[in-house]
Amino acid sequence: MSVSTAAADRSVCAPLPVLGRDVTVPLVTGGEVTYAALDYAASAPALQRVWDDVAAYAPYYGSVHRGAGYLSQLSTDLFENARTTVADFLDCRDGDQVVFTRSTTDSLNLLAAALPAGCRVFVFETEHHASLLPWRDAQVTYLDAPRTPAEAVATLERALADREPYGPALVCVTGASNVTGELWPVRELAAAAHAHGARIVLDAAQLAPHHPVSVRELDVDWVALSGHKLYAPFGSGVLAGRADWLREAEPYLAGGGASRKVTRREDGGVDVEWHESAARHEAGSPNVIGAYAIASACKALTEAGFDTLVARERHLIETVRAGLAEVPEVRVLSLFGDDAPRVGVISFVVDGWNSSHFAAALSAEYGIGVRDGLFCAHPLVRTLLGSDPQTQGECGAPEAAPGEKSLNAIRVSFGAGTPDEHVERFLRAVKELVRDGARWSYRTEDGRCVPDTSA
Repeated sequence: MSVSTAAADRSVCAPLPVLGRDVTVPLVTGGEVTYAALDYAASAPALQRVWDDVAAYAPYYGSVHRGAGYLSQLSTDLFENARTTVADFLDCRDGDQVVFTRSTTDSLNLLAAALPAGCRVFVFETEHHASLLPWRDAQVTYLDAPRTPAEAVATLERALADREPYGPALVCVTGASNVTGELWPVRELAAAAHAHGARIVLDAAQLAPHHPVSVRELDVDWVALSGHKLYAPFGSGVLAGRADWLREAEPYLAGGGASRKVTRREDGGVDVEWHESAARHEAGSPNVIGAYAIASACKALTEAGFDTLVARERHLIETVRAGLAEVPEVRVLSLFGDDAPRVGVISFVVDGWNSSHFAAALSAEYGIGVRDGLFCAHPLVRTLLGSDPQTQGECGAPEAAPGEKSLNAIRVSFGAGTPDEHVERFLRAVKELVRDGARWSYRTEDGRCVPDTSA
């Protein structure tokens, strides 16, 4: 490829405008630098398009459902149209419901509350805690971390074949790991689940911002995602999929909006007729702005074109992995190996460094925001680090002083709004820190490694 052609390709695949792209932050060594946000896997910056759409709607903010005023009717239409937009974005089936929640965690807890009696749940130890922990009222089978996609399918098939007695079952699986970024064989896992009479819910929190998600093509029963990872502001999420379990369950929250009719009984109690639509699990005044923001993000990503977004992200992934491979002290964490397809999420450790110390130096000395810790996926990170999966530790907190070994890792993550310069600065910083060490001293304060400014 010629230089001119490469330049043209980069111009076509320019990053999408996001909030905060021009924010400057102070360096402990003096001066300021434009902040390099490389923690997309935790929270992606909101797209400028999303923020502009929300700002344009804000003066027309009104109550939703049953309001007679113009603004109430406008807000209701906007809220329900957002539901349709999300259903289209996820390629939902006819009859599927789209329930607006607070986050992926909220969505999966909602589904957990809607499980039929006696339901068994199957979940890999590799899941984010949002997928690992909500199933408290069910019999849960935790599956060991597979080392290949084929092994994941075979492990699930064996577990489902062994279940006794036969009854309702649910499989919960991630679409893309929040630790390694690796894509999971969702379609094959769905086929295995259905072949054994089980249903499957897809945690698409890390997948949906990077790749198209089709409920039909993947043949999953439900999909859960978060707005704050999909380039929308905090506080909104989605659970989309089959209506029957949701319709038959008690409302997730009891209150206005979920109830169709409430009457007093002669004995002094009340009788309640609940909605059978998505409103059944959306009690209270809904987060209209959150729903609208998610819908706006869905439109923006669709219009940008996932083919283009995926191609550009693949370029960034290859750049980061190649740069880290040049540093012998760096070990990238992986379940499925170097050739596994992945999204822009890469975790690693550095020989001779406490991970929290390394992340603190990236921030304080280079203006680069990454994440360190166990990433709310404790069993997976411990497995990847070769430690006892039952070893205790806190999510995100250092377990050793700067310079000492710690049971945590460093995660760099990026997406549609990441400019090449941020990735290049990150790689340069990694190489300089490994070669020269930190230029500042650090100490532990309130569970975090921070620059020591007392000197």
